[in-house]
Amino acid sequence: MLAVAQMDYIRFEVNQKGNTYADVARNMGIDSRTVSKYANQEAFNQKEKQVRPSPVMDPAKPILDKWIKEDLKKKRKFHRTAKRMYQQLEKFHSFKGSYRSVRNYVSRRKKELKEQSEASLPLESVSGTAQVDFGEAPFQYGSEIINLPYLVMSFPYSNAFYFQVFPSENTECLLEGLKRMFHYMGGVPKTIRFDNLSPAVKKILSKGERELTDTFERFTLHYGFSYEFCNPGKGNEKGHVEAMVKYVRNNFLLPECTIVHLDHFNETLWGLAEQDRDRIHYEKKQLQSQLFKEDQNEWLMLPEKEFECAARRTVKADKSGIVSIDKKLYSTSPRFAKEEVIAKISYNYVELLNSNYELIVKHPRLYGARRKSMIWQPYLELLSRRPRAIKYTSIFQQFPPEWTEYLSQCTEEEQKSALRLLGRLLKNDDFSLLNQALQKAKEYGGHPTSDQIKHCFYSIVEQNDQYTTITPKSPLPKVPLATRGLSHYDAFFSKGDEAR
Repeated sequence: MLAVAQMDYIRFEVNQKGNTYADVARNMGIDSRTVSKYANQEAFNQKEKQVRPSPVMDPAKPILDKWIKEDLKKKRKFHRTAKRMYQQLEKFHSFKGSYRSVRNYVSRRKKELKEQSEASLPLESVSGTAQVDFGEAPFQYGSEIINLPYLVMSFPYSNAFYFQVFPSENTECLLEGLKRMFHYMGGVPKTIRFDNLSPAVKKILSKGERELTDTFERFTLHYGFSYEFCNPGKGNEKGHVEAMVKYVRNNFLLPECTIVHLDHFNETLWGLAEQDRDRIHYEKKQLQSQLFKEDQNEWLMLPEKEFECAARRTVKADKSGIVSIDKKLYSTSPRFAKEEVIAKISYNYVELLNSNYELIVKHPRLYGARRKSMIWQPYLELLSRRPRAIKYTSIFQQFPPEWTEYLSQCTEEEQKSALRLLGRLLKNDDFSLLNQALQKAKEYGGHPTSDQIKHCFYSIVEQNDQYTTITPKSPLPKVPLATRGLSHYDAFFSKGDEAR
């Protein structure tokens, strides 16, 4: 078919200037019959393309559409081929058409559906998409009130949401929250819009590009969702989740909720979010729970394995075997002093590994004011074998003062015994019970032995306050005063130095 400008030229040359069909055809390089057709044509209305009914293919098209949409939620290697679809149509739907018809339709529909998914539409209008942001609320934690962040994932199409509370807004907490929601929901939103959160965006580049943090980038590849980021200073571009952050705080987190165990508390939040869907959508006048099902139908499938939301860094220990991570201090072992170790950092733990990726120690991750975490067992094992060196180590100064004082008054054998006792009884690196046991043993007079401290320890654990004192039948002879510990040796050597 000729362009409109060519038709206009033909009609002008023939009808206005009187040129022959042959002359115009020769000048334009077309057939003279074509010139005659357009010179004399009466109607130039744009013709609509007529779709002819196909009694064989038409019943199969909805089935093929369903299969294609299902496959687009999976990895490419799990997509059915057109040949496989043709075989299933033949076997289960009594299809009588040709393989070529199925192949052509599948190829065309995949392109159409892909173009539809790539079309730029507001996320509020598209089912299966989500928005994510952090909020902050006060919580009763222990004996104090502290502010903690909570992560909200909202679904603009259905007005539904999920949320989880975390100790920080770092990368590990963000990814742990997203992963929990994906696996609880049983699917992954096709597209998720974020603000320019520092856990996800390392740097904002020109032309809207972003340099992502390594862990976030690997997370998006693992779960396969598309991400969008708001323009700097344009938080309104994720207005739905902004409103939902306020809604969650006002309706579920105020006044202050009491948290005893954070993971247990978070388990209760799934049900609260789901109960909230039993109301009519403010605009669509349908139950939000029904609209949420439409969201679910568009989600991507979960991968076979969960993503490990942990960062890895190589850090160097100081002379005491202590490493610094995010301005917090974590112990390793004396044998790793001045050496490099691998830190595996998740939202709730810091695991320190040797060069063969074998576990040295595992610490709860520190947040808030607490600055140092000590796991004593590796140090106690070494010190029990070399007690003479104890007072020359910086580790000795990190013991609770009760034990620093007690160990300084012990003989070498008593120090060995006491350090072995600490190694056996110290649980979760909490000295509180052992401090009580030492104080209780001292109350009975003298310098307690490790067996006496052990006896007091178990009496406290078993809440038994009885301590049997043996009274001798006859008075004991007087024993001359003696100085405990090894300090008299230091005095002896100092006198020798003076004589020389």
